[in-house]
Amino acid sequence: MKLSLGSDHAGFKLRTELVELLKAAGHEVTDHGTFTPESVDYPDFAQKACADVVEKRSDFGVLVCGTGVGVSIAANKIHGIRAFLAINEDASKMTRHHNNSNVICFGQKYHTAQMAMIMIENFINTPYDGGRHNKRLDKLAKMEEAY
Repeated sequence: MKLSLGSDHAGFKLRTELVELLKAAGHEVTDHGTFTPESVDYPDFAQKACADVVEKRSDFGVLVCGTGVGVSIAANKIHGIRAFLAINEDASKMTRHHNNSNVICFGQKYHTAQMAMIMIENFINTPYDGGRHNKRLDKLAKMEEAY
């Protein structure tokens, strides 16, 4: 699976660990950094990883900041992105199954690399159900176009 990652300084440690674990698990990883723990702005790194997803250079995005909230807000500003703030293992499956989410977001304050890896694997290996959920995604797409 092709994954594109990004983080700000508050997610630097977790993202660095995830890059290594994902590569070891056989995934193709594009790492957009940040590459130091010095203060940076999370929207810059969310935009880089999400651009890979929207432009089909990556299958999914993985973003990290201190809480996961900032990167999830930034990601969801990008047309075609449906970012999910990781909550637990079940939700990491359901967001793919029902919402066809394409970016998963973590907070370094709340997630270990091991927890995040379980949720990433759930996320990327759960297919979108389609069916009745398509009409909801169509409504979201219309909202993106309207505003």
